[in-house]
Amino acid sequence: MTDESNQAPLAAHIVTSYDEDLQYLVRRIAEMGGVAERMLEEAVVSLVNADAALSQKVISDDLLLDEAERQIGEKAVLIIAKRQPMAADLRDVIGAIRIAADLERVGDMAKNIAKRVLAVQGMSQPKKLVRGIDHLAELALTQLKEVLDAYSQRSAELANSIRDRDDEIDAIYTSLFRELLTYMMEDPRNITACTHLLFCAKNIERIGDHATNIAEVVYYIATGDQLSTDRPKDDETATVGAEE
Repeated sequence: MTDESNQAPLAAHIVTSYDEDLQYLVRRIAEMGGVAERMLEEAVVSLVNADAALSQKVISDDLLLDEAERQIGEKAVLIIAKRQPMAADLRDVIGAIRIAADLERVGDMAKNIAKRVLAVQGMSQPKKLVRGIDHLAELALTQLKEVLDAYSQRSAELANSIRDRDDEIDAIYTSLFRELLTYMMEDPRNITACTHLLFCAKNIERIGDHATNIAEVVYYIATGDQLSTDRPKDDETATVGAEE
């Protein structure tokens, strides 16, 4: 005869252990998000202030995100193999893998910006355009912070609103692109510095795209539905010059 009193504590233990596994993923995503936010912020500060030491710190910190993504991936595989999650739990696990990949890429973008700091040391940079890049980064950082809040709250509404605001970053990036081209055409001596700034601006715009990707994953985790993939893009840099 089965001892039901012994089964109950065992079942409770399994459920608790399972919850701890899922919470591990949530906690590690939050930690990755914090590192990614700091890297972006410090990369732009190092660019604006030509701070080589801070840029080197950002480059080194990228290893933290690489390792965190690896750990999340390994944990997720173990959860799937041992727990065989279904429905919302499975979306949580798959979502964590996808979000970790996007945050790792955000770290790569921040590292790319930091590397440009070393390249432009000693060059004169148009202050107006550097401030423009700083403003672009503020928008991307706000978007990143908000999408991580949406993830922690499992808020489909917030995730959807973040996704719909991606065109703000695209529009500012397109404007910066045009200004940088103008500076380069006006004076060839600006070409090298402006090219580096152009790459920095593009990396920030890509961070906005990764935040949007995360918003789409959050929406899927919260609802089980996929957002439409035909969202409008206002990055018009591919047509700059073609209309002239």
